Amino acid sequence: MARLPARASIVLETAGRLADELGVSAYVVGGIVRDLLRGAGNLDVDLVIEGDGIAFARALAEETGGSVKGHKRFGTAIVTMQDGVKVDIASARKEFYPGPAALPTVKPGSIQEDLARRDFTINTLAISLNGRRFGELIDFYGGQRDLKDKAICVLHRLSFAEDPTRVFRAIRFAQRFGFQLGNETLALIKGAVKMDLFHRLSGQRLLNELTLLLSEPEPRHAVAHLAELGLLRFIHPGLKWSPRLETLLKAVEDGVQWYRVLCRDRKLDAWLVYFMALMEVLPPRAVSETVKRLRMPARDAERIKAGHAATNAVLRRLAKRPPPKPSDTCHALDGLADETVLLLVAKAKSGSVKRQVSAYFTAYQRTKPSLTGADLRALGLKPGPLYKRILGRLLDARLDGDVNSEADERELVKKFIRA
Repeated sequence: MARLPARASIVLETAGRLADELGVSAYVVGGIVRDLLRGAGNLDVDLVIEGDGIAFARALAEETGGSVKGHKRFGTAIVTMQDGVKVDIASARKEFYPGPAALPTVKPGSIQEDLARRDFTINTLAISLNGRRFGELIDFYGGQRDLKDKAICVLHRLSFAEDPTRVFRAIRFAQRFGFQLGNETLALIKGAVKMDLFHRLSGQRLLNELTLLLSEPEPRHAVAHLAELGLLRFIHPGLKWSPRLETLLKAVEDGVQWYRVLCRDRKLDAWLVYFMALMEVLPPRAVSETVKRLRMPARDAERIKAGHAATNAVLRRLAKRPPPKPSDTCHALDGLADETVLLLVAKAKSGSVKRQVSAYFTAYQRTKPSLTGADLRALGLKPGPLYKRILGRLLDARLDGDVNSEADERELVKKFIRA
């Protein structure tokens, strides 16, 4: 516990004292404990209460001056401290799965039963917060051993039958921590693949896991692992690992890093660029089938399909010799999502394309003509569609260096009117 940041330690000490006062048992669980033992930082504080978790959350919020948002149906709550620190609190519970890949039925339980419903042994570790037991490590399922052995291991043989999404999480954690899949866990994954359990998953649950996996640093290795285990076909039967796909995913990794340095003030859905790369090796009909099967949100689905359809044509425009003028580059890229443009950069074989995109992000998109619609009206022009044409022409001239001042723009407008 001494390795925790001071703020987290104060929160846990307060929670332990409050648990004693209320006569309940409190534990900090999950990733924060796992990462504490790994020597890694993690400020995601998750508490499990043997008792009424929502009532405990309200008491903790009152004690600390924070706010609480409860979810009575699930027995969970989030306490937000005055400094913005959030604490997730849940009542200890046990789960029953009515069938393979079905969502579980939940009932109140003990801390041991609560930890038993976790995905992997390394996530079953807990630390007691009560009185004399404060700081005591709870390890019912060998989590410490598997952390030491750097192994991802499920708790029981039906784990993947109960919840096939755990397979994707196993690969994600193995990639993130540099761990290996335990021998029995690996055998159980192969068995789940043979049993075709993944087709029973809803598209939304599968998409959630893919989004998390593709959001990891360098997800190319995780995708390769999915391919080794025969899991890519559950995204689409035609999706297969190939040198082309590996090269494209590596180029996307490089492109994402380049973008984050170049465009610090812009938001990027990096996972979507990797997903676009996966779709790049499929025909258009298969792309449409995939986004429909995964119940992809309409905005993301449109970006994926637009990227699949448009990038080759745009690449041909940008790869011309000599390189296109800045205004032509803007006309080619305007209207494309940043994620689509990054896929285009990853596919490009010419450094010229990357330079054009760099200028587009950092300079071209910020270029505006000096004159506005009000100036055009002052020049005697009636408002209408002509304004858009003139302002567009002024912008092109600015981008291409044909005009350099407001006076130049006014002269260009006069020529435009005379023409």
